Amino acid sequence: MIKYFKNTGEKTIKSIFSQKKMWLKNIFIPFILLFSVYSKAQSSPDFTILADKAFQKLYQNPDDCINYSLSILISDQNIEHKIVLRNIISQAYAMKGDYVQSVNIASQKDESDEHKSRSYFMQMFADYNLADQYQNLDLYNQSQRIISALLANRKLLKSDDKKVRITIAKLYQLQGLNFGINRNYDVALENLSKSDQFIDNHNEENKIIGYENRIFRSTYLLRKNKLSEAKQSIEKVISDLEKENEQPFLQALAYEDYSRYYFSKQDYHTAIDNLEKALSKVENLPFNTLKARIYESLSKNYFALHNDEKYHEYNKLYNEYRTKTDSSTKEGIRYIVKLVETYQNKSLEFQKHTELEKFWMISSLFSLIIIGLIIYFLIIKSKNKDLRKQFEFFEKQRNRKKTIPADTSIPKEEMTVTEKDNNKISKEKEYEILQKLQAWEESDQYLSKSMSLSMLSAQMGVNTKYLSEVINSSKGKNFNGYINELRINHIAHLLKTDSTYLNYKVSYLAEFSGFSSHSAFTTVFKSVTGMSPNAYIQEISKNKTS
Repeated sequence: MIKYFKNTGEKTIKSIFSQKKMWLKNIFIPFILLFSVYSKAQSSPDFTILADKAFQKLYQNPDDCINYSLSILISDQNIEHKIVLRNIISQAYAMKGDYVQSVNIASQKDESDEHKSRSYFMQMFADYNLADQYQNLDLYNQSQRIISALLANRKLLKSDDKKVRITIAKLYQLQGLNFGINRNYDVALENLSKSDQFIDNHNEENKIIGYENRIFRSTYLLRKNKLSEAKQSIEKVISDLEKENEQPFLQALAYEDYSRYYFSKQDYHTAIDNLEKALSKVENLPFNTLKARIYESLSKNYFALHNDEKYHEYNKLYNEYRTKTDSSTKEGIRYIVKLVETYQNKSLEFQKHTELEKFWMISSLFSLIIIGLIIYFLIIKSKNKDLRKQFEFFEKQRNRKKTIPADTSIPKEEMTVTEKDNNKISKEKEYEILQKLQAWEESDQYLSKSMSLSMLSAQMGVNTKYLSEVINSSKGKNFNGYINELRINHIAHLLKTDSTYLNYKVSYLAEFSGFSSHSAFTTVFKSVTGMSPNAYIQEISKNKTS
């Protein structure tokens, strides 16, 4: 999934953590909420046609889709039809990047429905809907657990009901996306293949899901470094889509995916050509999540070409869309808590018709969801602190040679003044010690395990008390903090500039840096940089290969 860049060309700290997954969240979520027909007893040919038309509009213009679906919802009193229409509308808001409205619409119900019985299929859809909403909000593990429970029902998988089969196809597709986000590409591809087995292409909904699966498949092949196979797959998708009428979303998604192949081949001009084709398909349509992804890819390609003007232009657009989406996601999580409570109440009656084992499984799942949400917020809070620390660290890395200015001369009038307080160090002496510290920093002697304040004092011929006082006042920390930060900055710079060090174990890096143990090195490294040594090495390695 890819995100912000610094002016110097480095990714920002936010992209380091949030990027793994953000474009998958914004683009793949909208593809799987819609139902074409939900009950043989209550569905009619007329509604089937209307639902399929609404599904097509979902990929043509989300705003038109919302208006069209609402016009049907007002007059239709069928419970299952309402579920279909509400989820179409929910999908449209998700494609616009408005996750608050998406969750809100999906959780709505009429008071008249309160005491009406819920069919097995409706309950299955409620499970699916909740799993999809969790995926929308980056809660992938919760989504995966719900889907696994649904797909464990062998009887369900053998159903010949078209509405059940298309739902299963969507479940496998969503599960494939969950595994793809977690970089388990082999299992992701297996789930997409299973999804294809439940598609019969009897209507537009089935055809579109089939196209989605093909696009996602080429993405994962590219991630597995099967470049030739990925290229052949996406080219066939683009060729087939060009023959279809009014498929701007899928065409744009396919061209954006195709650009990633050329980006991996460092053919940035061709990648940009494909991205411009993608943008031309949706630029005037409210597919905000997809447009954000295209803007991001354009900024990355122009950055690689050192075109600063274009890079900043598209990076600004991407940041604007991303900021709105992040805010909407946080609010959506608050709504999902309420949805879980509602869903839990509805499940009580349904559990009477299922096995006892499933009852305990779902009950445990709700507890895990609540705990997971609490942990999620705590992690976000902690991560924000680390992000600020990481940003400050990278800024220091950029300016590590500018720590002490070249000209630090002290006015003569200050150097000639004699301090009346003999317990205080003179300005002239402080300047002398600072100069010696600068020379010492450049010698890398601080990497020695035996280095101590007294040893450094002896080497410089400086009073220990004076040396400690200058370090505390000028460096803002004691001697141990000062020397440890020098060591971490040194090894971090080597990892960034000399790829040889990326192959060394952390224990060797710790010893090389002058630390007495692996654990001490790891603790200090994270306190200075805001991330662990392994996380830092992974990001450096990724930047070198991208």
